[in-house]
Amino acid sequence: MTTSTPPAIPSNNTAPTAPANASEKTLLVLEAVLMHDRFTDVVEATGLAKGTVHRILMTLVDRGFVTVSQTGSYLPGPKVLSLAGRALQRIDISAIAQPFVEALVARVHCTVHLGVANGDEVLYLIRSDSDKPYRMMSRVGNSIPMHTTGIGKCVLATYSDDALALFVARAGLPRMTENTITTLDGLRAEVQTVRDLGYARDREENEPGIGCVAAPVRDHTGNVNYGLSISTIMLDHTADQIDAMSRDAIETADQISRALGWKP
Repeated sequence: MTTSTPPAIPSNNTAPTAPANASEKTLLVLEAVLMHDRFTDVVEATGLAKGTVHRILMTLVDRGFVTVSQTGSYLPGPKVLSLAGRALQRIDISAIAQPFVEALVARVHCTVHLGVANGDEVLYLIRSDSDKPYRMMSRVGNSIPMHTTGIGKCVLATYSDDALALFVARAGLPRMTENTITTLDGLRAEVQTVRDLGYARDREENEPGIGCVAAPVRDHTGNVNYGLSISTIMLDHTADQIDAMSRDAIETADQISRALGWKP
């Protein structure tokens, strides 16, 4: 199988180099003003002279990229918000995530899924199989109860206690296998474990003989609506071996999150 290498993710911890021209200075100020609302903080973040920053900010205000509040704070302007909305509509997470997923499959030699919360279920967007002779029953487009999947548990772990109770009252906890969690108290304990570990597990809870580990995928706001899972048959790996793959799941999920605009 031909695999793709995911693009390198540049570090966000390096200090900006001195901009060489007016265009770079403008981009530097625009990025800073979207992160900071005070003039002094924008100046400090860019490393530019106050006069230069002020001149660029006035241009951005005139063009609608930045607006000024009644208290003098700088805020994203209507042009930025409009462009951001259009950009988000054009995001294809499957296309963004596919190279990372393929690289993970080649590394762990297991099936990898990418799923999204769709109402009270998980909808599979990607399924990429390994070179193993067996195949999962899952299919792209399948919807699965959220409480029975590692991906769904990653999403549920972000719910408040009240929201979790409402979810159970609304969706129920249908039993898929003898290992399925079917009580609110059991689900509460499970999602707390997900929060503590940073990843979720499925131990034959959705399909007999199948186990997985899953990690949350965050969008640009940090919200968890997506998840990535590594799945295998329990005859091929022990529970401890599956757990050990959690590091790979988290690493790849974080790569996809950063590609979607998330900044830790």
